[in-house]
Amino acid sequence: MKAKLFLGVIIGLILSLGLIGCTFIFQTGRRSDMQKIEQLSQQLDELGQTKKLLEERLNQEIQNKEVSLKMGERGLVINMVGDVLFDSGKAKIRHDAHAMLDKIARVLKENVAGLNIGIEGHTDNQPIRVSGWKSNWELSTARSLSILHYLVDEKGISPERISAIGYGEYRPVAANDSAADRKLNRRVEIVILPQFTKAKETKEAAPEAAANMQEPKENLK
Repeated sequence: MKAKLFLGVIIGLILSLGLIGCTFIFQTGRRSDMQKIEQLSQQLDELGQTKKLLEERLNQEIQNKEVSLKMGERGLVINMVGDVLFDSGKAKIRHDAHAMLDKIARVLKENVAGLNIGIEGHTDNQPIRVSGWKSNWELSTARSLSILHYLVDEKGISPERISAIGYGEYRPVAANDSAADRKLNRRVEIVILPQFTKAKETKEAAPEAAANMQEPKENLK
């Protein structure tokens, strides 16, 4: 039962990675997909260890309900409350949020340096009125970009690893019918993404490939 559940998580993560454009590649031919699953399993273990480390370093922030951590199909999701990071309608990071971001940045840089990072901005469904943004899309995108630039420009995260996107109000985690629920929807998520590369050809495949190259010559006789 556990094996089936684990395989289901693996398959779900593979499909999710394919949809968001990660570099996970199934190689047709002789190399077994089980090797890919083994690679994924190793990275899931790494992400699990990273989650424990972040839980230790962000213990106070977690107790204060300013941040939460979850392993999901996309990878390890660090969910930060938007009101802790930004003033209402603003995209400039609050100074008192730097300490939390610094703890996260250190782990991203030292413990998962080989993995890519996605930053996702989210808002509640309240329409923009006086803050000057065209819509919640612009606000959520600007906020995710602010986090990106802080991690890259101030904390030295490699820019090749990181991307930012804004979803506006369209991926809520709670109903928007109360102030408490709207607060939950105003958030920025940092997603640590597993990464995969195409497997190299095995040595066993080389002799057969060389033989196949000779076949056209034999046909010419």
